[in-house]
Amino acid sequence: MLSNVDLQQLVVGAADAIIVCDAQGAVRFWNHAAERIFGFSEAEALGQPLDLIIPQRQQQRHWEGYHKTMATGVTKYGADLLRVPALHKDGHTLSIAFTVTLLLSSDQKVDGIAAIVRDETRRFAEERELRKRVAELEAEIAADR
Repeated sequence: MLSNVDLQQLVVGAADAIIVCDAQGAVRFWNHAAERIFGFSEAEALGQPLDLIIPQRQQQRHWEGYHKTMATGVTKYGADLLRVPALHKDGHTLSIAFTVTLLLSSDQKVDGIAAIVRDETRRFAEERELRKRVAELEAEIAADR
């Protein structure tokens, strides 16, 4: 086992996006994978609310959950993978999956949140196509009976 893991190297080089936000929802950390997945540079993302990657129709629900989590210190997405739509800088929609970890201050109050995010757009499209094809085959079988 490695005893001296360089955490900065790990975070910067991770293939998944690592995004850290403060208790108000402003981006405080944005790694290279976040740049690649969402199209926003670190400079463009830092200090901005997460709205830059959340589709408008999802924003109210997101912020209700976010503020509740900040107030209660409870999230169900620490272990459960959440799959949601997201936005790329150029406006196209992504399908992402992520988990979060709450970041605590020295007095054990929720100070922020870190998300590990994976772009699953291609996988989601492939699954949708497979479901469509299965439905077509089932319809053909039913019609032949």
